[in-house]
Amino acid sequence: MTKSRVVIVGAGFAGYHAARNLSRIARGRAEIVLLNPTDYFLYVPLLPEVAAGILQPTRLTIPLAGTLSGVRVVIGEADGVDLQQRRVSYRKPEGDSADLAYDRLVLAVGSVNKLLPIPGITEHAHGFRGLPEALYLHDHVVRQIELAEATDDAAQRDAHCTFVVVGAGYTGTEVAAHGQLFTDALAAQHPRLTTRPRWLLLDIADRVLPELDQRMSDTARRVLDGRGVDVRMGTTVKEATADGVRLSDGSYLATRSLIWCVGVRPDPLVASLGLRTEKGRLVVDEFLGVPGFPEVFACGDAAAVPDLTRPGEVTTMTAQHAERQGKLVAHNVAASFGQGKRRPYRHHDLGFVVDLGGTDAAANPLRWPLSGLPAKTVTRGYHLYAMPGNRARVGADWLLDATSSRQSVQLGLVPANAVPLESESPEIPVRSRA
Repeated sequence: MTKSRVVIVGAGFAGYHAARNLSRIARGRAEIVLLNPTDYFLYVPLLPEVAAGILQPTRLTIPLAGTLSGVRVVIGEADGVDLQQRRVSYRKPEGDSADLAYDRLVLAVGSVNKLLPIPGITEHAHGFRGLPEALYLHDHVVRQIELAEATDDAAQRDAHCTFVVVGAGYTGTEVAAHGQLFTDALAAQHPRLTTRPRWLLLDIADRVLPELDQRMSDTARRVLDGRGVDVRMGTTVKEATADGVRLSDGSYLATRSLIWCVGVRPDPLVASLGLRTEKGRLVVDEFLGVPGFPEVFACGDAAAVPDLTRPGEVTTMTAQHAERQGKLVAHNVAASFGQGKRRPYRHHDLGFVVDLGGTDAAANPLRWPLSGLPAKTVTRGYHLYAMPGNRARVGADWLLDATSSRQSVQLGLVPANAVPLESESPEIPVRSRA
């Protein structure tokens, strides 16, 4: 008897946990195929620590083949779905095309950098969604400090020492907080550099971490202010050039560093399906099924999942929701084959954590606000618990960072043109064309 085939597209938080849990439920009774551009699951929340030189990049990469027993991993980038013929087309790493037939399809394609119609942004800003972007930012920051030390031109030195982060949500706040500590450490290794590196954090919102509890926002703002980060709320970039940025308040900043953290948008594959969407995300029911196609499911950032705890709204695009939806979609896919009964997605937040570098963090486990070292302990404990692998290696890197100085060298692995802001696959560096 031929096994039914389940194709899962994407190995982010939703897709990885869908594959992992479905393999445990199915126990060989279905063929599970995971299609992903890379051969690893990336633990995105710790990317700022890669950019800041705290963690080695491989610490955040969990091998798919080594951790997903009973799952066939196919390396490739999905570029189309034929819903009538039940086939997913994709591009192999070498560039040639192929396709996969499916009996059940789980779309967990995730998200890419959100773009805004601001002159110069796509040409001069870089996002922060994938490992290549984190590696690029690390090298770029080191390079700017080295260039600042080498020049005798005060204006050039100031430009090299100015780093602008746009977006004060989770990612932007953590990047700015870690970044200031990183450049302070770099500057200490370059005694000829007398200018202190300067980080700015911009957002049109009225406070940092606007999506979180006010107390967490206050903690983050207090840490950023104390660290010397120039936080400008109600302000954003109006225009970007190779030499600097014009802000919405009319001021101009000379800089060579524009880090774009304004948010994410669903993977462009979603729009190509021709299905109903809400704010770019696939409309699904509370069971994560796509209306009109009982064999198709969607979860994570790609899906507008009804939030049953907030009637009329959809769940936010967070790793917490993606992981839990991935686990549930595995259960509901199995139920569609007659194994168990399907369940609706219902999730109550248990709290959030924001790592601010050093011994600082903001956390509210079970809505209990924490800051400083207690929050840091909870934050790192949560990440170690949530990571599906490499825990000992991550812990070892944290210990080394606490007891020794960081290495500050440019590896030159990811050039600027390999990580364009408009990339539809931030997890893969763009290959230069001859």
